[in-house]
Order: sequence, then structure tokens, then C-alpha cells
Amino acid sequence: METSIIIREAVAADAELVADLARRTFVDSFGEYNTPENMDIFLHEQNTVERQKAEVGAAGRHFLLAYVEGELAGYVSLRVGEPPLELQEEKAIEIVQLYSEKQMIGKGIGPALMQAALDLAREKGFEWVWLGVWEHNHRAKAFYQKWGFQRFGEHVFLVGLDAQTDWWMRKKL
Repeated sequence: METSIIIREAVAADAELVADLARRTFVDSFGEYNTPENMDIFLHEQNTVERQKAEVGAAGRHFLLAYVEGELAGYVSLRVGEPPLELQEEKAIEIVQLYSEKQMIGKGIGPALMQAALDLAREKGFEWVWLGVWEHNHRAKAFYQKWGFQRFGEHVFLVGLDAQTDWWMRKKL
């Protein structure tokens, strides 16, 4: 039986829901690869609930929420901002986060959210979509490559005090 996935854009009233989901899915995805101290710094200094709440409904930000049978299953967030040098002459939007609840992985949430993100980017007139993905997140890299994203650079992403390398990947729409 195919999973029925409903996707809707979050509004400011969803800010706390999104903030809780973002923090929970980040911990589920990366907690085992980072020290508790670095995760604590990341969650309480770099990625606070207040910061997350402020982004939902803000200009240039888009959060799409996926639901399965009324249950929140995942989200994708996009941001209009300053892209890397290689895309500064292009009309580009960043996929900042794309996460599924742990128990929903493998049920089509990621593909549904990616399609919705690409559709939104096209509707808004963007020509490129780009993102950063941790170099050791092989599952995510393979997912993005399957969707036609190609590596074009890298940058440092701090999780607490740990400087990690993210690949930059992009896709022409």
C-alpha cells in the first residue's frame, strides 16, 4: 500500500512545531556522530529554538511540512540569500534542511519533500537550487545525486566546536 503524503507550507503559527521538529531530527540524524558537548553547543548556541522560530514565516524563507495520516513526518526548508561564489551570478535558492522523522525514513517522505522544494523553487523563478551536505552522510549524498545534484565545492559547518566539511551541491532547474 502506498503512503499518502500531504505537504503544506508552514506559517508563522507553526514556528514552535518546526523548531521542535528541526532540533529532534538533527539530533536523530547526527547525535551519534558528535560528542554530547558539541551537540549541546549546537542546539543551545548555534541553533536555538528562538532562531528557528524567527525563521518560520520570515521573508525569503520557506518551510514545507510533510504529513502522513495527520502525523508530522518531515520538513524541508529553503532560503533566499547569498549563494556561494560559483552561483552568485545565478538566480539560486538554498535547500537548508531536508529531514524525515526517524520512523518515517524509507516511506517516500524525502522524495515528496524534494519534489515540493523543486516545484516551489521553479514557481518562484529560480534557476538553480543548491545545498550543503556533510561529507560523511553517504545516504544523503546518494539521495541528492539521484535527484541530479552535483558537487561544486565545500565549506566548513560547525557542530559545536567541531569543524566539519560539507559538500556544496547544486542542480539546474
